[in-house]
Amino acid sequence: MSPPQVVVFDLGRVLLDFDYRLATDRLAQHCALSSDEIRRRLDQSPLLHRYESGQLSDEQFFAEFQSAAVFRGDLAVFGPIFGDIFTPIEPMIRLHAELRTRGVPTLIFSNTNNLAVRHIRKRYPFFNAFVGYVFSYEHGVMKPDARLYEVVERATGCVGGALFYLDDRPENVEVALGRGWHAVVHVSPETSRRALQAAGLIA
Repeated sequence: MSPPQVVVFDLGRVLLDFDYRLATDRLAQHCALSSDEIRRRLDQSPLLHRYESGQLSDEQFFAEFQSAAVFRGDLAVFGPIFGDIFTPIEPMIRLHAELRTRGVPTLIFSNTNNLAVRHIRKRYPFFNAFVGYVFSYEHGVMKPDARLYEVVERATGCVGGALFYLDDRPENVEVALGRGWHAVVHVSPETSRRALQAAGLIA
């Protein structure tokens, strides 16, 4: 059986770790709320879900947060702080570079938002080395909804076992497996490397 043709990466906790406390401590300096209260309003909150599913623009998202948190400042102040929550997972970034050196096309497939993507593009050069990007906020739907997986298939021109997918969330991997993708729950760089080796994608 031939190896997969495209490797699809989730972003958060696969290539970049993230912690909203990195932002909320700084946001609290501009707000009437504490860092913990701000985190509850942002981290996996209904407001963030609406933003990352494309229901709110940057401006609408900020306006709702500003009103709730009494944020003193504008979007130009808020955006860079809100986006700065990431830490690179260096072994996975090296693994991605190894795939690209071997000529394997790679794609980012992520539940995320525009402010985060803008920050990542500026901060992390590796992010610009993918052949494609499928972001939830651009398509109005979030993983594990099958409609977003269909976007990946259209973007790559591949279906089934031609796609190899790494994601840290089992429910997202389960949908991919149901579509016939070669999909693995990312537990650590070592386990993901072994899975890619077993699929014949790296030495």
